[in-house]
Amino acid sequence: MKPVAPPCFDEMHTADGVVRPAFADYCQWYEAQDRSGLRRKQGEAEGFFRNTGITFNVYGDADGEERLIPFDMVPRIITAAEWRLLSRGIEQRVRALNAFHHDLYHRQEIVRAGRFPARLLQGNAAFLANMVGFTPPGGVYTHIVGIDLVRTGPEEFMVLEDNARTPSGVSYMLENRETMMAMFPELFTRIRVRPVSDYPRRLARSLAACAPDIADRPRGNRPVVAVLTPGIFNSAYFEHAFLADQMGAELVEGSDLRVIGGRVAMRTTRGYEPIDVLYRRVDDDYLDPLSFNPESKLGVPGIMDIYRAGRITIANAPGTGIADDKAVYSFMPEIVEFYTGEKPILKNVPTFRCSEPDSLAYVLDNLAELVVKEVHGSGGYGMLIGPTSSRKELEAFRAKLKAKPGNYIAQPTLALSTMPVFTKAGFAPRHVDLRPFVLVSPAGIEITPGGLTRVALKKGSLVVNSSQGGGTKDSWVLAD
Repeated sequence: MKPVAPPCFDEMHTADGVVRPAFADYCQWYEAQDRSGLRRKQGEAEGFFRNTGITFNVYGDADGEERLIPFDMVPRIITAAEWRLLSRGIEQRVRALNAFHHDLYHRQEIVRAGRFPARLLQGNAAFLANMVGFTPPGGVYTHIVGIDLVRTGPEEFMVLEDNARTPSGVSYMLENRETMMAMFPELFTRIRVRPVSDYPRRLARSLAACAPDIADRPRGNRPVVAVLTPGIFNSAYFEHAFLADQMGAELVEGSDLRVIGGRVAMRTTRGYEPIDVLYRRVDDDYLDPLSFNPESKLGVPGIMDIYRAGRITIANAPGTGIADDKAVYSFMPEIVEFYTGEKPILKNVPTFRCSEPDSLAYVLDNLAELVVKEVHGSGGYGMLIGPTSSRKELEAFRAKLKAKPGNYIAQPTLALSTMPVFTKAGFAPRHVDLRPFVLVSPAGIEITPGGLTRVALKKGSLVVNSSQGGGTKDSWVLAD
């Protein structure tokens, strides 16, 4: 017998079906709409995404075809008070993450204090020896951060994951808003929603503020920012091209770059020109074949030497992927308290580290009730959702856990909140999460009001990733 799923918090309606105040204006508008007209609008949104080229690739897909990211036109609405709480918690967490990275690559005070185990660094591919003793320009490690949040109650938000290496999805946040404004302009005159369209401008400004202080840069010249992409076959290539275009930055591949005169320079029609800031969307291992994977054709030979000499900023800093490790995530309450002196405003999901014998024993005994994830996994791959798995799947995963327990963590199956999606039959509840995007520079921390709401479009599914059948929604933060 499968465990009975706990009740979920419905973000739009109370338990007795009353519309929550945040959604009152929207629902009043919705009730006055012709349903066939709304269905046509949903089709128009799909056409808009297709014409704009808002697609993604799935690695390992036999067809190798680009797919549209499904878009649902019912917005997710967050009140101003809820957003203030989230913003405080996100800022606190991001400050701690930046301090944590600096400490790990210098004195490791948190390890010396016994608050974080050295074993999580030993042999961890995300911890880069090349970064030890080096401080990036401006002291910023995590220039762009995505914090994945889930909601389990009226005022209960929890952090599901930290994305401190190369967080993606911000282009879909922007395009979702543009699509909604094009289809339903009257909604934005009726409801005061905080804007997100200035994100590319703020991103460009934040990256430029992190540029190294280079004496031979012509006085008065703005720092040169470029976006490094693995190329058109990368699953997030649309986003790389979109952000470069919106920022007025150059989109480059590794073959466009070379080290010249102690600087990293990009090929242009006027010859090679130096770059000050490289917003890289290439993983650490492929960034520099002289320092990491010698087979890489995606990066720039020698870029790490230029970086360590303080002649270029790489965003995010190499080695920040250590915070994406789900075993490291389990120590975030200690990390936040150690570096900020404060209790975490946003809680972690309770996490069992399978590398620890007692935790492993508990996980094996309760596998059918837990969610098990690879510590370096992403995209919804390599995980087990116990309550929805067959006996055969459970036993196969049990064998993986016993063989390599250190590769996994486990968490309780949360009752993720639901938001309605628009179907032919009307509203239908589906589980959602939220990824707000954070910019960090020496000038401070900026949090975009809203973020990317991902929705599990399959009934009953808890997996919101687009590669696993999930879609997206526009996220509205109401103005005061």
